[in-house]
Amino acid sequence: NHYSDLLGAETAMVETRPENNFMPTADELRPHLKGAALLALCSPLNPTGTMFNKKDLEEICDLVIAENKTRFAGEKPLYILYDQIYSQLTFGDYKHFDPVTLRPELRDYTIFVDGGSKCFAATGVRVGWGFGPAKIINNMKAIVGHMGAWAPKAEQVAMGKYLQDKTAVDAFLNELKANVQASLNTLHKGFQQLKAEGFSVDSIEPMGAIYLTIKVDYKGKTTPDGKVLETATDINFYLIKNAGIAFVPFSAFGTDEDVVWFRASVGTVTNEDVQHTIPRIKDALEKLK
Repeated sequence: NHYSDLLGAETAMVETRPENNFMPTADELRPHLKGAALLALCSPLNPTGTMFNKKDLEEICDLVIAENKTRFAGEKPLYILYDQIYSQLTFGDYKHFDPVTLRPELRDYTIFVDGGSKCFAATGVRVGWGFGPAKIINNMKAIVGHMGAWAPKAEQVAMGKYLQDKTAVDAFLNELKANVQASLNTLHKGFQQLKAEGFSVDSIEPMGAIYLTIKVDYKGKTTPDGKVLETATDINFYLIKNAGIAFVPFSAFGTDEDVVWFRASVGTVTNEDVQHTIPRIKDALEKLK
């Protein structure tokens, strides 16, 4: 992580698993919390489009509470950094949860980060915000004040005014969510159909954000021109060339190259675009040996 490198922080990366929708669990985090300064969590999650359920997040919250009770007076506590920038984009029966709502005693140990560019599909409006314990936020202000790079004031003022117009915000989000969910569902159903037909693919039901987690397990296969697909990146470039579609291998987010899971984003495509994509993917995969 770039920020950890800049600060010289000691990091612990937790490898998540598809059976848990690639969300970290309390059991996976427990060995790393003793003496830790910060636990960084994100839900809904980029790159997976999955999110914490209530039970799993409660268990993680209880770990943090228990860890902080072991620390001496004056000792730095374990904080949670909770990235919820996609919290407005949840689908179906899936609901967004946060640590402070579930465990109010965590209000003094939770730093929320959020923004408008993702949930409003406003790529150029790079307005973000954070809130949490006053001491931490004041230190964040001091750092940002010396960075020399932030959203222009006009954007900040406009975003603040827009967020107060609940009618406009709700109308936009309702339309955006309907379009994004339709595209994600189409892609998910398409991959499940390919799986049912015997293709070595899979996908995880979309829960939030603008992403679908997909599996394209064709490592070791040979292309029509004789090239062996040795890595997830090889598979991705093959699909770009032969199906006209680009995914992002999970290796771009820190996993090994032999992990054949990918992020599919529907942020810039229509449902009709997605419908046309599935036959092209099927045709490209059928050519592999």
